[in-house]
Amino acid sequence: MSMLTPPGMGGEYRITGDKYPRMRRNRHRRIVLAVIASAAALGLVGYGVVQLVDVFSGDEKRGTVAADRPDCKPAPKPSPSPKALPKPGQITVNVLNATPRSGLAKKTADELKKRGFTIGDVANAPKEYDKKVTATAVLLGAKSALESGLPVLGTQLAGAERKTDGRKGKEIDLIIGKAFTALAKKEDAEKALTKLAEPAPTPSRGHC
Repeated sequence: MSMLTPPGMGGEYRITGDKYPRMRRNRHRRIVLAVIASAAALGLVGYGVVQLVDVFSGDEKRGTVAADRPDCKPAPKPSPSPKALPKPGQITVNVLNATPRSGLAKKTADELKKRGFTIGDVANAPKEYDKKVTATAVLLGAKSALESGLPVLGTQLAGAERKTDGRKGKEIDLIIGKAFTALAKKEDAEKALTKLAEPAPTPSRGHC
């Protein structure tokens, strides 16, 4: 009798020899485990691909979204230099009266001189303008003065028309019209002149 034979049990239940019966694993269970492992591996690979795509394209997408956001502020840029405009003392003004009111040209010329302008002729307007100017005034100068002397002189009175002719000199004619009452207040004229010298704002792409 073998030592592995339980006491009291006969030969029918004896275990003899040097081999023992083995338990076989369930074949269905092994298949299920293999499917689960494969699914997990595929999931990890897919997650890795998504992360790589996000790394390479995420910054571009975030930048596009940020640029389209309404709360993004323009990136600060250095302010451009102020416009190079002539000073009042560099502008010679001929004050011409196109109205029937006497002494108006001299009075206006004296006030412009106090504000720093150089005064040229003070007289009545020529025939083509005499009693024909219905506006406040006509500022007449060379084409080169259109973006320099004319707008500077225009800060001294509102509603003046600006015109150019073929003259070669830099003098500007201030032809007083029927609607003229007085020059603009000195403080208002100074504010207008300061604003005129300010550079135009430059639009820029916003950043968050």
